Amino acid sequence: MKVIEQELSALKNNISEMWALVHQQIYNAGEAMLTGDKELAYKVIKRERRVNAFELKIDSDCEDIIALYAPVAIDLRFVLAMYKINTNLERLGDFAESIARFASNLPDGEPMDPELIKNTRVEEILKQLLEMIQLAQEAFDKEDSEIASRLFLIDNQIDELNHAATPVIAAYIKEHPERALVGLYMAGVIRKLERFGDHCTNIAEELIFYLDAKVMKHMEKMSQDTED
Repeated sequence: MKVIEQELSALKNNISEMWALVHQQIYNAGEAMLTGDKELAYKVIKRERRVNAFELKIDSDCEDIIALYAPVAIDLRFVLAMYKINTNLERLGDFAESIARFASNLPDGEPMDPELIKNTRVEEILKQLLEMIQLAQEAFDKEDSEIASRLFLIDNQIDELNHAATPVIAAYIKEHPERALVGLYMAGVIRKLERFGDHCTNIAEELIFYLDAKVMKHMEKMSQDTED
């Protein structure tokens, strides 16, 4: 195996590890918010340092590969795609941390109001986001742009839920003025979750950028072999 192939393989492995970490961070942050589990929230906040460390390493690896090996064609597309995916994963990690901080600020022993959770459908939003991240990683592992394209439909559904939650929260604050701060926090959380979806679609776009070019390359090679 060529040295550059080893470097690209190592880069892909690092991205996969970061992906798994970010997925767990979002899951834990959501659970902490829904249950009021401050210990879990603090765990998410603490592990954010690992996400940041991954981002710095992957950024450095991408820059080194370009500088040392001058990749071209599909290899260059891969490195550029990983560089941008890395940035979006780090932003997802940031959002997970911010939700965990919200959960850590909830009153002791008082989880989020079940009525507010139900009416804003925030659990459904979280479930769809986790599905987006899982699908994106599946598309990455299987090198399948068709799987990546499914993320756009899910993002549209999340956008609709985000818009529908605004009047629900407004009504909640009006009915429970003593819990206005919780309502405002929830509005902020749902907005962050909507941004989660945007970053997931950014990742899908980068995967399609890389994978479709790879498919085209293989098709061109097969055509040449047929002609020969």
